[in-house]
Amino acid sequence: MEITRIGSRPSGKGPEDWFTGAVRIDPLFEANEARQGAAASVTFEPGARTAWHTHPLGQTLIVTAGCGWTQREGGPVEEIHPGDVVWFAPNEKHWHGATATNGMTHIAIQENLNGKVVDWLEKVMDEQYRK
Repeated sequence: MEITRIGSRPSGKGPEDWFTGAVRIDPLFEANEARQGAAASVTFEPGARTAWHTHPLGQTLIVTAGCGWTQREGGPVEEIHPGDVVWFAPNEKHWHGATATNGMTHIAIQENLNGKVVDWLEKVMDEQYRK
């Protein structure tokens, strides 16, 4: 058994290459020799969002607070709320973040494939982001 105590891992700022707006990332766990998954709690301030991206083995989001938006390529922008669970299939191009007026926090879980959990793509333009 391993217990990781709250506050034992520092929060980080979401890198500008991968995010638009103010984003805080709180790591929860990393992949290791026995576990392929990694997870983080990600908090988006109003208007903040990820860039378009894909995950080689897919991604699960569990919304824990606030109100957010997400979109897969070719689909509509969907509103997400606490308790919602969002699954993106492997290599499905998508983005997620807060709404324009409300912050949002989710737990993001993704699995490691040959040392990679994500492929970052272009930023979501304001015209794409607005619902």
